[in-house]
Amino acid sequence: LPGATTSFTSGSATFNHEFENWGGGCCWSGWTVSNHTDSTTAGPANQYSAWPGSGEGGSAQYGIAYVGAPSIDFASPVVVQGASLAITTYAALSMLQGDGFAKKFGGPSGTDPDFLTVAVQGRDVAGHITGTVVLALADYRFDDSGSDFILEGWQRIDLTSLGMVSSLSFSMDSSDKGDFGINTPTYFALDDLTVTAVPEPGTAA
Repeated sequence: LPGATTSFTSGSATFNHEFENWGGGCCWSGWTVSNHTDSTTAGPANQYSAWPGSGEGGSAQYGIAYVGAPSIDFASPVVVQGASLAITTYAALSMLQGDGFAKKFGGPSGTDPDFLTVAVQGRDVAGHITGTVVLALADYRFDDSGSDFILEGWQRIDLTSLGMVSSLSFSMDSSDKGDFGINTPTYFALDDLTVTAVPEPGTAA
């Protein structure tokens, strides 16, 4: 249905999923669960595959985020220990090869200072920002182009600096932008989210 909004849970975490029916199965944002393993097919038809070919450690399922505004809400405040993030096949091959919407990272000379990042922002129970952690999924901004990279595997990201949070929100940024925003496919994968519950004050005492 147009404007349909659903969500799914894993442990104490609730992941948002939104769908607007513009026809042909389009379009969604937020999170979806995937078990796709195609690490070689380019283009949006392969939007649900993590480039490593499986979840973290070979797990069969993992989350795919599409920006939009992916978020994770927790049933009660937690300290997020961390999560594993990866790039999707669609985004990786777009940056490696270029496509009809986005440029090849590095440009013709290989020296363009391109990047794709994902930012994780914590919020407390009142909605106030507790901190932000940024991970580069691709980075071509080094003086030595031999250090340029597109993330090939899963990268563990430490989120303890966000402190006690009630939710996480995610955003992406890229060097390749046009009149309608980011041209690079704004997808990433997430697995192995780990949290520590915060005791109620009475329980802690």
